[in-house]
Amino acid sequence: MIGVISYLVFFATTASILAIAVLGLNLQWGNTGLFNGGVVAFFGAGAYGTLILGGTPQAGHLGGFELIYPLALLGGMVLAGAMAWIVGLLTLRLRHDYLAIATFGVAVAFENLMRNAEWLAGGAKGVRGFERPLRDALGDGFTYNLVFFAGVLCVLICVYFFLERLVASPFGRLLRAIREDEEAAQSLGKSPARVRLTAFVTGSVILGLAGGLYGTFYAFVSPQDVLPTLTFQIWAMLIVGGAGNNRGAILGAFLIWGAWTASGWALSRFAPVEAQLYTGSVQFVLIGAVIVGMLLWRPQGLFPERLVVSQTGITPQKEQGA
Repeated sequence: MIGVISYLVFFATTASILAIAVLGLNLQWGNTGLFNGGVVAFFGAGAYGTLILGGTPQAGHLGGFELIYPLALLGGMVLAGAMAWIVGLLTLRLRHDYLAIATFGVAVAFENLMRNAEWLAGGAKGVRGFERPLRDALGDGFTYNLVFFAGVLCVLICVYFFLERLVASPFGRLLRAIREDEEAAQSLGKSPARVRLTAFVTGSVILGLAGGLYGTFYAFVSPQDVLPTLTFQIWAMLIVGGAGNNRGAILGAFLIWGAWTASGWALSRFAPVEAQLYTGSVQFVLIGAVIVGMLLWRPQGLFPERLVVSQTGITPQKEQGA
């Protein structure tokens, strides 16, 4: 029984961290219409930045700054935001598929840099030497994981309410106006380029926060953790949950991560031995089938965004169910 509870805590922690990342992507795509194909680059920047800034000295790669954990996590978020600002200045004038291709190239370049620049982040061996916060007081067992899950859940709730307030504010209405008709928003004296860049950087900082929490939880990060396939997973979570709806983004994260882990368990237990070598590939086929099925059956997702006109303007309302 304790083993089952321990696994559920582990599952919920990972799903909650991914839900934070999906919320960041939802701000970019669901609210602003920015197709970020390089999600994993900003997620990875937060993870690597947190572990390098907060880690102990290690031979062979940059690090050993031993900053206190809140500063290390904040540093990872700043690194993700700074990278997004640079990438945004170079790419946000592109539209739709061109923007997706450009940002996907950033993700591939980031993964290759982390894999080959051993002096920077340990190369294929990854970044080690990070002491998880409160480890001395709580140990490394179930108690620590439970406390860490509670902390991640608090962060998820804070990010959720922050974004809910943001999208309901005049700035949020401006984001949706630019998403729907950029020329009309510009004719009203707004600066779409500046607003798009602000949304892109803000969403990437949230992605960096998720990456920092991910790196903290595992106390290790390597190029295997920042493969472009993670971008595919996070996009699947948003599509299934419902773009433009923060509650749907969270639900999609838990559903897709549950489907991913359940399919991995089922394949390892029931598939023929020779087929188990291709478990990862089969999982991607299954998740791809879920995405295609969702786009055919309910393209707006399980919890779609629904805009209504009120006396104060256009405000988002969320459907109560599928």
